[in-house]
Amino acid sequence: MSEQQAFLDHINKGYTSKGDFITMGAAMLDGETITNAHVKVPLKTLNRHGLIAGATGTGKTKTLQVLAENLSDKGIPVLLMDIKGDLSGIAAASAGHPKIDERHEKIGIPFTAKDFPVEIFSLSEQDGVRLRATVSEFGPVLLSRILDVTETQAGIISIIFKYCDDNKLPLLDLKDLKKVLQFSTQEGKKELEKDYGRISTASTGSILRKIVELEQQGADLFFGEKSFDVQDLCRINDDGRGLINIIRLTDIQDKPKLFSTFMLSLLAEIYGTFPEQGDSGRPELVIFLDEAHLIFKQASNALMDQIESIVKLIRSKGVGLYFVTQNPTDVPDGVLGQLGLKVQHALRAFTAKDRKAIKLTAENYPISAYYDTKEVLTSLGIGEALVSALDEKGRPTPLAATMLRAPMSRMDILSPNELDTLLKNSKLASKYNKEIDRESAYEILVEKIEKAEAEEAKAAAKKEREKLERTAKSTRSRSRKASTTEKAVIKVLTSATFIRGALGVLNKLLK
Repeated sequence: MSEQQAFLDHINKGYTSKGDFITMGAAMLDGETITNAHVKVPLKTLNRHGLIAGATGTGKTKTLQVLAENLSDKGIPVLLMDIKGDLSGIAAASAGHPKIDERHEKIGIPFTAKDFPVEIFSLSEQDGVRLRATVSEFGPVLLSRILDVTETQAGIISIIFKYCDDNKLPLLDLKDLKKVLQFSTQEGKKELEKDYGRISTASTGSILRKIVELEQQGADLFFGEKSFDVQDLCRINDDGRGLINIIRLTDIQDKPKLFSTFMLSLLAEIYGTFPEQGDSGRPELVIFLDEAHLIFKQASNALMDQIESIVKLIRSKGVGLYFVTQNPTDVPDGVLGQLGLKVQHALRAFTAKDRKAIKLTAENYPISAYYDTKEVLTSLGIGEALVSALDEKGRPTPLAATMLRAPMSRMDILSPNELDTLLKNSKLASKYNKEIDRESAYEILVEKIEKAEAEEAKAAAKKEREKLERTAKSTRSRSRKASTTEKAVIKVLTSATFIRGALGVLNKLLK
C-alpha cells in the first residue's frame, strides 16, 4: 500500500461520522491535497467549543464564514462578531471564480454559490437592531467583576441593588445606578445607614469613577431598555435555515471593556435562560468571537474566573463558543483546555517570541506520524490549516493539514444600498430600535429629593413666618406700653393741679 493510500485510509477512518457533520475540506500530505480525504466535524461535538487561529491574512475570517454557512444550512443559528466589518457579504451569493472551482475539484466536493439569511445588530449608533441590557439584569456580582472593584466596593454595589429591590427602584441604565450611589451618601445617607449600615463616601466615589470610565467606552448606549431577548438569536427561517446574526463592532475595537461587558452579559443571559439540552446530537446556537483577545484584554482575575466558568458550563445548554484570534496564546489556558475543535492557520516566525509561540502551539495538537507540526505551522498557505476535532465519542481526530473549502457567499462586504435594503427588511428592528426611558430609580429619587426639599423649604418658610409673627407681636406689645406711658405723662402735664403748681413756681421766680 502506498503512503498516500495509507494516509487516505487514516483520514477517512479518523473522520468517519455516523450522524450529521460539516465538511471542512480535504487533508493534505507533503503539500498535496488528497482528493476525498474529507475532514469532517460532527454536529454532535460542535457544542464542545473551538478555536480558529492564525496570522493576519491566512484565512481565519473565511474559515469562520464557511462554518457559519454550513451551520445555517443545517438549521443551526449562528452569532458572529464583525469587528473588522467584512462579514456582511454572507447575505449575498458568491460571484464564483475559476480558482474556487479548482480548489473544490481538488477537495472532491462541488461548489454551490448561495446567499444566507442574515440579521444585522449593533451595540452603538451604527445601523442595525439595537442590543441592550438593563443594569438589574446584570446583577451586582457580574457588574462588580466588570467594574473590577474591591471586595468592599462590591459589597456596596450589592447593598445598592438590595436597597433598590426593597424600595421598588428599577435600575435600568447607568444614570440610575449613579443616582442611587450619590443618594446613598447624601440625601439618603441616614435612611440607608439605618437599614444597611454605613456606606463610605470614598468607596462610592471610586465606584462612580469606574462607571464613568465604562460610560466613556459607550456603555451608556448598551445599558437600558428594551432589553434584548436572547431567544431571538435562535430563529430559523421559512426554508429551515438558521439565521446568521451579525453584530457590527467596527467602532468599538478600541473599547475592550465595552466589548467584554457585552459578551459576558450575553453569555450569562444565555446560560441563565436556555434549558439544559442533554444529548440532542446538534447545538442550539453557535457563537463566533472574532478578535477574541479583546474579551480577555485588561480582564481582572475575577472576570477571568467568570469567563472560564461560563465556557465550561454553557455547552450543556447546547451552545458552542468559537474563539477567533491570531495566536492561541491570546486565549487563557483555562479556556484553551475546553476547546474541542482547533483550526490553526499559518503562524509567522519573525522573532524569537514568535518561534516560542509556534513551539507552544504545536504542543497543543495530537502527535502525527505524517507531519512535523512546527514545520507545517509555518508553511501553510492561505486557506489551509491544521485541523483537530473531536469524533462522536469525544476522542481527538487525527491531525490533518487541510485544504479548506471556499465560502459559498460573497467574500466581501455588502454595498451601502444592499446593507440598507437588508436593514429595512429586518423583522427585529421595530421590536428593539425604539428607545424606552420609563420611570426608574433616577426619576423616582429625583422626585423624592425634590419633594423632601420642597417640604424642607415649606417647613423653613413656616418657621420664618412664625418668627416674623412673634417679632411683630413683640413690637406691637412694646408699642402699646409706650403709648400707655405717653398718655399717662400727657394726662399729668395737662392736669389742673400740675398747671397750678407750675404757675405758682413761675410767680415766685418773677417776684
